[in-house]
Amino acid sequence: MKKWKRAMALIMASAMVSSLTACGGTGKAADVKVSDSTEDKTSEGDEAKGSESSEQEGTYTVLKDDTGKPYDLGGMEITIADWYSSGDEEIPASAYEEARQEYIDWIQETYNFKIKQKAITSWGDSPEDYVNYATTGGSENYLFTLYQGTALSSAVNSGLMYDLSTLDCLDFSDSKWVPSIMELMKKGNSVYGMRGIPHQATAGIFFNKRLLEEAGIKPDSLYEMQANKEWTWAKFEELCKQVQKDTNNDGIIDQYAMTNFSSTFYPAAMASNGGGLIKKDENGRFYNTLESDETMEALNWSIDMISKYEMVYPKDSKWDYTYTAFANGEAAFTCAESYSAGDWSKMEDDFGFVCFPMGPKMDHYVNYAQDTLVVIPSCYDKEKAWKLAFAYNLYTDPVPGYEDYESWKDGYYKSFRDTESVDQTIALMINSGVPRYEQAVNGIDTGKDLYWKINKDNTPAQQAEAIRNTWQSYIDTANGKQ
Repeated sequence: MKKWKRAMALIMASAMVSSLTACGGTGKAADVKVSDSTEDKTSEGDEAKGSESSEQEGTYTVLKDDTGKPYDLGGMEITIADWYSSGDEEIPASAYEEARQEYIDWIQETYNFKIKQKAITSWGDSPEDYVNYATTGGSENYLFTLYQGTALSSAVNSGLMYDLSTLDCLDFSDSKWVPSIMELMKKGNSVYGMRGIPHQATAGIFFNKRLLEEAGIKPDSLYEMQANKEWTWAKFEELCKQVQKDTNNDGIIDQYAMTNFSSTFYPAAMASNGGGLIKKDENGRFYNTLESDETMEALNWSIDMISKYEMVYPKDSKWDYTYTAFANGEAAFTCAESYSAGDWSKMEDDFGFVCFPMGPKMDHYVNYAQDTLVVIPSCYDKEKAWKLAFAYNLYTDPVPGYEDYESWKDGYYKSFRDTESVDQTIALMINSGVPRYEQAVNGIDTGKDLYWKINKDNTPAQQAEAIRNTWQSYIDTANGKQ
């Protein structure tokens, strides 16, 4: 079974092709249609929807074309192109993985195609390689995996991505499609990117269980507060006050409450209060929300928390000492992304993981999203695009008989020390990702423009005013304004 891996966030290449006459659809439109009612796959014993154009075959539902035969993709060899997959078939290690492999084999045989996920480029070269391919075209059958970055809006405006909303084999009301990707890649009624596998949980709060216990705090109480929606900014600060100590009364803090990267803490805090740097209106146009009440409140609170409770690093420490400090038990809390759990596999102390606490403007937990997404190059004709979308839709559908099986948990269980981190926290996070629209606006550098400059002397409001016009010019360009 294909293992879905975490994609790293990167600032994508800014140079995009604006004139793409060679990339327009040139082929004849496909003479195949799939109605919304036939998209649902059913397990044995379930009532099949769209029975006029589908037929139950054991545990699988066969989707048929207008002639009453299963859709035939003509032996296409399809590649979900990325920069990290081997393309090799892995030996199933569980009953679920065996069932998924059987399902993949069945869809390939039934609909006459082959599909695999394989690296065709490098991490750094993938943006440029996509631009070049989508501009000139090729005979391959590629679905491209892209990471969120500043070139996405340019790619859409330049006509590099196929409008997926025109392909009737895709039903984006299906719950499997990740909402944050749909919001990010939607412009008006058009949709240019999709993700049919669960959202990768990002930033939350890791906590050292030993340090909490020594401070008189029961580690499980954090999970209880989270479940009761009592895990808030105020509660987090209360715990920070309790764990931070000057153990020998010399006026120097020996046990700090927090160690963080500000580039993780700031966006997590903004999202947790319903804020953000950039948002998108109903017409798909970006607009600046840096100066909104929600965002300003989050940034000011963050600066205050960092000034009071964040560990002061040794002068000769490495750039990533925040990870080392938490692993060594030098701080009780750290705001980090979920994948960091794997980095602490050899950590002596046990740790737990909860969502980033709720801000005053929110009544639920969220985490910012920076998932990879899948696109179809616009240089493909409609028939080819339809077939690729049809295959990807099948490839990402739940495995019949395992519709309620949460396969995403398997990888997380291997990284975390307790089940609560996965069953409670990650379970909340995978359904509550919110887009970071600033990553789709070319020119915005959140570190240099904002995060590294704000403090109590240069307030978020002052810095927001200083960069307002510059950011607006980037936003206008991203919106296609000439």
